[in-house]
Order: sequence, then C-alpha cells, then structure tokens
Amino acid sequence: MTEFIDFKKFKNLPESPGVYIMRDNAGRIIYIGKAKNLRKRVSSYFRSDVEIKVRSIINSLRHLDYFLAASESEALVVERQLINSYKPFYNALWRDDKSYPYLKLSLKEDFPRLFITRKHLNDGSAYFGPYPQAFQVKNLLSWLHKAFRWRYCRMEISSDRLPEWKKVASCLYLQSGRCPAPCAGKISKKDYGKIVSDLKSFLKGKYGSLVGEWRNEMKALSRNREFEKAAEIRDRIATLEKMSEKVTLREIKPQDLGAALESSRSLEEIKNALNLAKWPVTIEGFDISNTSGTLPVGSMVRFYNGNPDKDNYRRFKIKTVSGIDDTAMLGETVYRRYYSLKNNKAGLPDLILIDGGKGQLSAALESLEKLSLKIPLVSIAKKNEDLFVPGSGAPIKLSKESAGLHLLQAVRDEAHRFAVSYHRQRRSKLMGLD
Repeated sequence: MTEFIDFKKFKNLPESPGVYIMRDNAGRIIYIGKAKNLRKRVSSYFRSDVEIKVRSIINSLRHLDYFLAASESEALVVERQLINSYKPFYNALWRDDKSYPYLKLSLKEDFPRLFITRKHLNDGSAYFGPYPQAFQVKNLLSWLHKAFRWRYCRMEISSDRLPEWKKVASCLYLQSGRCPAPCAGKISKKDYGKIVSDLKSFLKGKYGSLVGEWRNEMKALSRNREFEKAAEIRDRIATLEKMSEKVTLREIKPQDLGAALESSRSLEEIKNALNLAKWPVTIEGFDISNTSGTLPVGSMVRFYNGNPDKDNYRRFKIKTVSGIDDTAMLGETVYRRYYSLKNNKAGLPDLILIDGGKGQLSAALESLEKLSLKIPLVSIAKKNEDLFVPGSGAPIKLSKESAGLHLLQAVRDEAHRFAVSYHRQRRSKLMGLD
C-alpha cells in the first residue's frame, strides 16, 4: 500500500492538535482519530511494525481529511461527535469484540488455498483483513479466484504424492478449467508458487509491481498469439490501475466541516436509496432547453463529492432531432456524451441523473445500451420530486428533508440552469444581441 503514499504530503501536515478522517476509494469514512500532533500521529500508521488492524486501514485508505483544533481537548470533543454521527467501521472494530471475517492464505501447504475465516491464528498462514461485511469479502474472494485461479478444494495435496485419479476426476473446477489442478499434476509447485506470490502482492496492496509483471506476461502471450489469455491479463491490469490511485490529503476549515460531512451523508443516502454498489462520488446530470423546438441544446453538469465540478461541464447543440421532442434530444445528448468518453477511454460517472420521468429515463437507457455501457441511472420528476430507476415501475420517494434528495435536486437544477443559459446565448447571438 505504501507505494501509493506521497510521504512529502504527510511531512507538510501541521504539528498541531486536530482530528483526522480516513476515507476509502468510494469516499466512505472508515476511521476517525484525534491527535496532539497530527503529523506524528498520521505518520505512525505507516511504520512497518504496525498491527494487522492498522495495516487493514492503510490498505483501504485513499483520502485523508484533517481538521485543526485549538487544543487536544477540543480535538477529543470533535472526534467523539464525528464518531457518534458516522460510526466508522474501524472505530467500531476496536471498540467491540465482534468477530469479523479475514482472508487466510494457508502458506504451510504445498499448494496453499485462500479462504474466509473468522479466526486469526498464529499458524504460519498469512491473514488479510478484517473486512467490514461478509458479503464484501465473499465478492472479493470470487473476483480474486477468477483472476488468479488457485485451488478451491480442501483436499490435502503433497507435491511428491498426488491423490488417486478417481478421487479428483469428478471435480467441477478441474473439468471446467477453473482450477490449475495440482491434484492431477497439471501444475508444478514452482508455478503454483507464482500464483500465490501474485495473490500476496495483491492483498498487500503492492499493485505497482504486480502490474509490471503482468504487462510483461501480456506482451509475451501476445507474441505467442495467445490472445485470449493476454486479454484476461489486460482486464486484470485495468482493474488494478483503477484501484491504485494516490492517497489525497485535504485540510477542512472549521467553517467547511459541516458542509464536508453533509456531503458524505448525502452520498450515503443516495447509495442506499438507489441500491448502488458504491457511493456516487461522481454524478453527471442532463437537461434540454429550446423554444418550441428551435435552437435546441443539451447540457451536462458534473458533481464530484457533492460539489459542482465546473471544469467538466459540457454543452451540446442538438443535431439529429427536429421539432419539439425533448425526449429524443435527451437521448442524443446522453449518447454523444458517453460515445466520446468510451472512445477516449475516459472515466465514467458513478451515477447519471436525468431531469424528467420514465420517458426521459428510457431514452437515456436506450442510448447507453447502444454503446454497451452499464452506468447507474436515475431520473427525477419535478411534480412530486419522485425518483425513477430502470426496471422499476414504482417511484422511489425520499423525505423532503433528505440530504440525498437535496443533492440530486441541486444537480438537476444546475443542469437546467446551464442548459437555459446556453440556449439564451444562442438565441441572443441569432438575434444580433451578442
């Protein structure tokens, strides 16, 4: 994990009392702590001899916010308030005796296995975690097995004594090719050891070295015209590069603390209401503006962490739709936006917001399907501020006081403002007023 830490940033942390807020790559708060000296306290997390729970935090860390306090006593008060409000996973972990899941790599075996356990023993195995929820570690284990393909079974296998064929012939993993099959002598202990080494590198967060090895392997496979295997490694590399973003560091001013934490609450509410896989850190909102079908334009605004990201706003002159058909215009705008991103291999948003109801939502979905893209979609209807998602006939209703609804309304209103201002600009230019 330390390869993604810019230690120069941490040397610039003030040697003052304060509170630090650690977040993962989705922006979720995972740990909140206080310090008499912020620089010393935060730096202590990156020592080589830290306990396993601290290593787990650092493996998940991608963003660190800090708040300066007038004294250690004030830092304690702020820390308690924040922990009580947000209940971060690792704060709860250190407070209770609940058993959380780990991943165990059984290094004492000739052909080690990786599996879930809730017991952390001193048995020579490598343990990774703990993880906040069982379903998360199960999903991780499933993805890892597809990428690394170690043996799944509990059979005792020795490198110098293989089991009888009749005991392994019916194994579905063997028959489907989803296992390297050391039980059948299809892989040597040395080659299997390479799988284990890559697994350890991944679980320790050493993505950089792993990507380098995989690039070389991908090139060799391409030279040998083993394109299917090379494509699998290419997909692994793409996943790791997305995970290996640098840790960011930000000071939160006292007057901004409430807004920053309100943003976190908004993203959490939206994630839960729409059943998203992760926080919608990046939201892109769309709207259309025209006068009875003339001079039609589309707008796209982007919000990052709950705030407008105006450098990434985009506007569109409608090219393929004539007459009054806002729904078709919206479909064109969405298609052109993501056709461009797909062609340029640029990052996609976590959520797309459409101003309108089911018709507009369907038009946006159709545009994404033409591009073979799957991006979470939601539309917001002005009348009752109902939310609609694809595949669900009933609207999602959030409380009028919901921070999540307020954020979606802000994105919708900003997309509307941006579209109207561009339409007025075109109209003024046509009339010679500009």
